[in-house]
Amino acid sequence: MLLFRLDATLERDPEIDLWLAQKPGVLGEWARQWFAVMRECGDEVRELLHDGHPIACFGNVPFAYVDVFTAHANVGFFQGVALRDPHRYLEGKGKAMRHVKLKPGKVVDPVVLQRMIVEAYEDIRQRVAAE
Repeated sequence: MLLFRLDATLERDPEIDLWLAQKPGVLGEWARQWFAVMRECGDEVRELLHDGHPIACFGNVPFAYVDVFTAHANVGFFQGVALRDPHRYLEGKGKAMRHVKLKPGKVVDPVVLQRMIVEAYEDIRQRVAAE
């Protein structure tokens, strides 16, 4: 399978920090928190603002993103179908992508979500190595 690649990834995209700073309240806080986890996955993490939301990549291959809506925030995974999800947090019906919907009152274990982000990074790293 060919991997989706994005041009113009940066080690740290200042546009993402502006985007994150403009997201208020708990939803914005969650987006900042989880994008920070993505940034810390490894030295090869690059990022960009693409289609209006922050995306974390392994080099130029995206593995995860965040987005903020009116009533919820998403932590999304480009190869989410490959992730273990014993708590059934992942949503979506696409061929590969899945997301975890975060909303006030909905409990999502932060340890599990962090594990999913790291697993998504490792999955993409292995896919790139196998090409």
